[in-house]
Amino acid sequence: DSFKNDQQYVLYFFKRMLYEWEDELERRDNEEKRTIKGKMDSATQKQCRQFIKPLFKLLKKKEVPQDVFKHILTIVVKCEERNYKKANEAYMMLAIGNAAWPMGVTMVGIHERAGRSKIFSQNVAHVLNDETQRKYIQSIKRLVSFCKQKYPPT
Repeated sequence: DSFKNDQQYVLYFFKRMLYEWEDELERRDNEEKRTIKGKMDSATQKQCRQFIKPLFKLLKKKEVPQDVFKHILTIVVKCEERNYKKANEAYMMLAIGNAAWPMGVTMVGIHERAGRSKIFSQNVAHVLNDETQRKYIQSIKRLVSFCKQKYPPT
């Protein structure tokens, strides 16, 4: 409630998750840190921190596209409520949207399916648009997974 706006709230939540994840990794004993899994976990956290930075800049400037921000805010709110099923639903809407995807083989004959042209015209998944966006959306998923592990649903 002490946040000036929703962008600040989202920024705080993700930064807090990053710090908690880093702290958890730091508190492991040296033997665990040296294992392959230990090194991979540390590398994943570092990569996540690096990939989410562009989102932090957009949040500070309030320049996250509104359709994207709506889903990110839902993810954060649902994580705070420990409702990870709804958080994951919001993540899926963010990552792939509700675009119709053809199932199986799309071109079986010489004629194109009637609805085929509608598949890519609207509801295009944000994740496919731009590499930077794909990376921070992936980082959001990793932070949601960490949050679920650290704060299990009640």
